[in-house]
Amino acid sequence: MVKLSREITLFAIGGVGGLVVDAGVVQLLVAMENWNPYLARVLSFLTASTFTWWWNRHYTFATRRSDRAAHAEWLHWIGLMSFGALVNYGVYALLLMNFAALHRWPAAAAAAGSAAAALINFSTARKMIFKSPKTPA
Repeated sequence: MVKLSREITLFAIGGVGGLVVDAGVVQLLVAMENWNPYLARVLSFLTASTFTWWWNRHYTFATRRSDRAAHAEWLHWIGLMSFGALVNYGVYALLLMNFAALHRWPAAAAAAGSAAAALINFSTARKMIFKSPKTPA
């Protein structure tokens, strides 16, 4: 139970880091580069997902393995996080459609989407990617 608690805590820390990346990129693209907030979110999400894969691989699930090379593990991460991404993006889009003020502050909608998808992403990462404990060398 302590190990699971530690993994949840580290996953949350990585999630906050991913949120900072996600919200920062979407806000920068919309406010400074005049990108459409829906298209900007695609790039910001991919950037944040890459950060969270790296974090979780090195910290959250450091005592677990995926049995894949890094590039294959990243592709598996992105593929399996797709369901969480759909929830994430759905919440984001619903908020933007219903609250016009969020078009100027898409980072707030990105945060809400990220929070909604966190539980799905943790379960998927732990049970389908980093499912096996590492054996001592």
